[in-house]
Amino acid sequence: MISKLSLFFPVYNEGSTLREVVGRAVEVLNRNFSEWEIIIVNDGSSDVTAEEANRLSAADGRIRVINHKFNRGYGAALASGFYNARFDWIVFTDADGQFDFSEITEFVQTQARENADMVVGYYRKRAVPLYRKLNSFLWELLVFVLFGLKVRDIDCGFKLISRKVIERIPHLESERGAFVSTEFLVKSQRSGFKIVEVPVSHYPRRKGIGTGASPNVILGSFYDLFKLWRKMV
Repeated sequence: MISKLSLFFPVYNEGSTLREVVGRAVEVLNRNFSEWEIIIVNDGSSDVTAEEANRLSAADGRIRVINHKFNRGYGAALASGFYNARFDWIVFTDADGQFDFSEITEFVQTQARENADMVVGYYRKRAVPLYRKLNSFLWELLVFVLFGLKVRDIDCGFKLISRKVIERIPHLESERGAFVSTEFLVKSQRSGFKIVEVPVSHYPRRKGIGTGASPNVILGSFYDLFKLWRKMV
């Protein structure tokens, strides 16, 4: 059973929720793991995220902050978390309060039972508008056609990964947009790693504004998708 865990939060303008989300995560980590760390990857936020993150780090040496000088994108934030984590098991989730981090226990139990290299969440019921659900369905269908990747929710922001996956797959390239989740899963599958899925709860966003559905992010994701496909065919 996993006893040491690196948790990181990719954050962009989540200053209003960060302290609460990190505080709840610390409670869960203390109850379930002998050693842990939290990495807050601040992706060039323009609100009070940096100040909140630095205060949390100053109060607890197990909390570290990585600050991007400008907003590089979700993929770059994930890469910073993956490649700077200390422990052999790494989990990431969003800092917008839409996930219940206590469900990490189900991820850990599933990993032990299935001997999985990666446990990825899928939404029991996704708390987003219908058009977002439709976009996700069409994206996942396209990814399946191009790469044969079939998971219920490619972009679910709650995943538990073995460090050996990060070390062995080709370096992640996508920075802008959410394509990094697709790139990561495709490269992991092609490298022969075992991916297992578990259901997770998803709650409405109470504060802040999501950026995943902006036209620039969507167009950038399609560009990265076909670029990866050309490399791997």
